[in-house]
Amino acid sequence: MTGTDGQRAAKMRPRIEDVAVHSALNDGTAVCLRTITPEDAPLIRDGIARLSAESRYLRFFSPAPELPDAVVQRLAEVDGHDHIAWGAICTECPGRPPIGAVHAVRYRHDGPVGEFSVAVLDAFQGQGLARMMTAALLVHCRAEELAVLDVHILSENAAARRLVKSLGAAWTGETAGVAEYRLDVGAAIETLRADSDAPGVRDVLRALEGE
Repeated sequence: MTGTDGQRAAKMRPRIEDVAVHSALNDGTAVCLRTITPEDAPLIRDGIARLSAESRYLRFFSPAPELPDAVVQRLAEVDGHDHIAWGAICTECPGRPPIGAVHAVRYRHDGPVGEFSVAVLDAFQGQGLARMMTAALLVHCRAEELAVLDVHILSENAAARRLVKSLGAAWTGETAGVAEYRLDVGAAIETLRADSDAPGVRDVLRALEGE
């Protein structure tokens, strides 16, 4: 492909935020990944309510069945640049419920560093969904020049720690039971690209990077 052909293909490629990725979890459950928008606030509230008390505690550091409206509003205030977020829907489940979400929030406008968070409904944990959503989020972050993500995880959240460590995140410290990691976005994408045992991740990268 010539340079001109490559430029033409890039122009024809849809914006990341306009792409919906259809794939399947490790157990074959059909899912759709897409960017979250401010109109998704009701879905965010519904998803939080469906989390178990333990999962809500691990994600929000609180087991409360309902979070304050201000928290839900912040999660829905996605602009695709300073706040990037992707969600997953189970397309074969009755009502097509939300089953997971990942967020990256920039610390300051146009700065290269932000904070990462992830949540997956209990019934869909352990099936590769967090990794798939994270792949989509990281590609989007790279496109928006968000190069480094900090991760704050309760020390007992073994699944989240395994996820970020598998992506090459570096441990930076621990305070009051909260472990802190720093994730290089570009390096994590390369790690995901080399993961031959994650067909869902390959679907995400193919859809968003045109591979």
